[in-house]
Amino acid sequence: MRFSAAQTKWLKCIHLLAVAGWAGGAISLMLLHFLRFGGVGAGNELHGIDRASHMIDDWAIVALGALGCLVTGLLYSIFTNWGFFRHRWIAVKWVVTIFCILFGTFFLGPWESEMVNISQKTGSAALQDSAYISSMYLNFWFGIIQVILIIFTIFISVFKPWRRK
Repeated sequence: MRFSAAQTKWLKCIHLLAVAGWAGGAISLMLLHFLRFGGVGAGNELHGIDRASHMIDDWAIVALGALGCLVTGLLYSIFTNWGFFRHRWIAVKWVVTIFCILFGTFFLGPWESEMVNISQKTGSAALQDSAYISSMYLNFWFGIIQVILIIFTIFISVFKPWRRK
């Protein structure tokens, strides 16, 4: 069974919305890091930044966008002529997408959760906590790599290099 042209257009719209959510959310997370680096005031301002990041990442935008990309990518591969490995660029997209989802789930997410927990307990004093600082820098630098990889998949989707195998 293959999707009709109209069904494929709807799938493309949903896929593009998911990509926009995932990429936009990931870029937003990187921008929130600059609020931490720029210094925060007393009280719970740092925890507010961390909670906002956690909300964008886990509940509102990034996770849903990544899941949407995965599901719509599966539907594209199964129900259209694109397939899973018909073109090298699609295979590369699959590898990068799966890697980004797994790395985000098992590394970026836990680092972010640790930051939320520490700043909830200590407020802006978390910026003096070695575990917080470690998680903050790991999340920032590997988050940048994650954003670059997500943008890379967008570019290869448009330019479709490495044509047919």
